[in-house]
Amino acid sequence: QVHLVESGGGLVQPGGSLRLSCAASGNIVRINNMGWYRQAPGKQREWVASIVSGAVANYADSVKGRFTISLDNARKTLYLQMNGLKPEDTAVYYCNSPQLLYPWGQGTQVTVSS
Repeated sequence: QVHLVESGGGLVQPGGSLRLSCAASGNIVRINNMGWYRQAPGKQREWVASIVSGAVANYADSVKGRFTISLDNARKTLYLQMNGLKPEDTAVYYCNSPQLLYPWGQGTQVTVSS
Protein backbone atom coordinates (compact mmCIF):
# COMPACT_ATOMS: atom_id res chain seq x y z
CA GLN A 1 0.00 0.00 0.00
CA VAL A 2 1.26 3.47 -0.91
CA HIS A 3 0.38 6.42 1.29
CA LEU A 4 0.42 9.97 -0.09
CA VAL A 5 0.37 13.02 2.16
CA GLU A 6 0.00 16.48 0.65
CA SER A 7 0.94 19.66 2.53
CA GLY A 8 1.87 23.30 2.04
CA GLY A 9 -1.48 24.80 1.14
CA GLY A 10 -2.94 27.93 2.66
CA LEU A 11 -4.52 31.30 2.06
CA VAL A 12 -2.61 33.63 -0.25
CA GLN A 13 -3.38 36.87 -2.04
CA PRO A 14 -3.56 37.03 -5.84
CA GLY A 15 -0.08 37.15 -7.27
CA GLY A 16 1.36 35.29 -4.32
CA SER A 17 3.27 32.01 -4.15
CA LEU A 18 3.01 28.68 -2.41
CA ARG A 19 5.05 25.49 -2.48
CA LEU A 20 3.15 22.25 -2.13
CA SER A 21 4.72 18.98 -1.05
CA CYS A 22 3.58 15.38 -1.48
CA ALA A 23 5.34 12.77 0.63
CA ALA A 24 5.07 9.16 -0.50
CA SER A 25 5.53 6.24 1.85
CA GLY A 26 4.79 2.54 2.02
CA ASN A 27 5.31 0.09 -0.82
CA ILE A 28 7.06 2.45 -3.21
CA VAL A 29 10.72 2.57 -4.13
CA ARG A 30 10.92 5.55 -6.47
CA ILE A 31 8.57 8.29 -7.57
CA ASN A 32 9.81 8.91 -11.10
CA ASN A 33 6.34 9.40 -12.56
CA MET A 34 3.96 11.55 -10.56
CA GLY A 35 1.43 14.30 -11.03
CA TRP A 36 -0.55 17.03 -9.32
CA TYR A 37 -4.29 17.31 -9.58
CA ARG A 38 -6.82 19.75 -8.15
CA GLN A 39 -10.51 19.92 -7.43
CA ALA A 40 -12.34 23.21 -7.09
CA PRO A 41 -15.70 23.43 -5.32
CA GLY A 42 -18.45 22.04 -7.52
CA LYS A 43 -16.04 20.90 -10.21
CA GLN A 44 -14.42 17.64 -11.21
CA ARG A 45 -10.84 16.87 -10.28
CA GLU A 46 -8.47 18.02 -13.02
CA TRP A 47 -4.88 17.38 -13.94
CA VAL A 48 -2.45 20.22 -13.22
CA ALA A 49 1.05 18.97 -13.94
CA SER A 50 3.08 15.79 -14.21
CA ILE A 51 6.69 14.72 -14.25
CA VAL A 52 7.87 11.63 -16.13
CA SER A 53 11.13 9.74 -15.75
CA GLY A 54 12.01 12.13 -12.99
CA ALA A 55 12.67 15.00 -15.36
CA VAL A 56 10.16 15.60 -18.17
CA ALA A 57 7.48 18.00 -16.98
CA ASN A 58 4.14 18.80 -18.53
CA TYR A 59 1.59 21.37 -17.48
CA ALA A 60 -2.02 22.23 -18.04
CA ASP A 61 -2.36 25.37 -20.15
CA SER A 62 -3.99 27.16 -17.24
CA VAL A 63 -0.84 26.93 -15.09
CA LYS A 64 1.93 26.87 -17.69
CA GLY A 65 4.58 29.46 -16.96
CA ARG A 66 3.42 29.89 -13.36
CA PHE A 67 3.76 26.45 -11.76
CA THR A 68 6.84 24.22 -11.58
CA ILE A 69 6.75 20.52 -10.70
CA SER A 70 9.78 18.77 -9.28
CA LEU A 71 10.68 15.78 -7.15
CA ASP A 72 13.28 14.53 -4.71
CA ASN A 73 13.59 10.77 -4.92
CA ALA A 74 15.85 10.59 -1.89
CA ARG A 75 12.95 11.96 0.16
CA LYS A 76 10.24 10.37 -2.02
CA THR A 77 8.68 13.81 -2.16
CA LEU A 78 6.98 15.61 -5.02
CA TYR A 79 6.75 19.41 -5.11
CA LEU A 80 4.69 22.04 -6.86
CA GLN A 81 5.99 25.59 -6.82
CA MET A 82 3.10 27.90 -7.58
CA ASN A 83 3.80 31.51 -8.49
CA GLY A 84 1.49 34.21 -9.77
CA LEU A 85 -1.49 32.59 -8.09
CA LYS A 86 -4.95 33.55 -9.30
CA PRO A 87 -8.35 33.18 -7.62
CA GLU A 88 -9.18 30.45 -10.14
CA ASP A 89 -6.33 28.37 -8.71
CA THR A 90 -8.39 27.94 -5.54
CA ALA A 91 -8.89 24.20 -5.02
CA VAL A 92 -7.85 21.18 -3.03
CA TYR A 93 -4.60 19.89 -4.51
CA TYR A 94 -3.73 16.20 -4.67
CA CYS A 95 -0.84 14.12 -5.94
CA ASN A 96 -0.88 10.71 -7.61
CA SER A 97 0.81 8.83 -10.39
CA PRO A 98 -0.21 9.70 -13.97
CA GLN A 99 -2.04 6.39 -14.08
CA LEU A 100 -3.77 7.15 -10.76
CA LEU A 101 -2.30 3.99 -9.27
CA TYR A 102 -2.38 5.00 -5.63
CA PRO A 103 -5.11 5.76 -3.08
CA TRP A 104 -5.83 9.49 -2.97
CA GLY A 105 -4.48 11.41 0.00
CA GLN A 106 -6.42 14.01 1.92
CA GLY A 107 -5.19 16.83 -0.29
CA THR A 108 -4.12 20.33 0.73
CA GLN A 109 -6.37 23.37 0.41
CA VAL A 110 -5.15 26.34 -1.60
CA THR A 111 -7.22 29.51 -1.38
CA VAL A 112 -6.32 32.55 -3.44
CA SER A 113 -8.24 35.58 -2.30
CA SER A 114 -7.72 39.20 -1.38
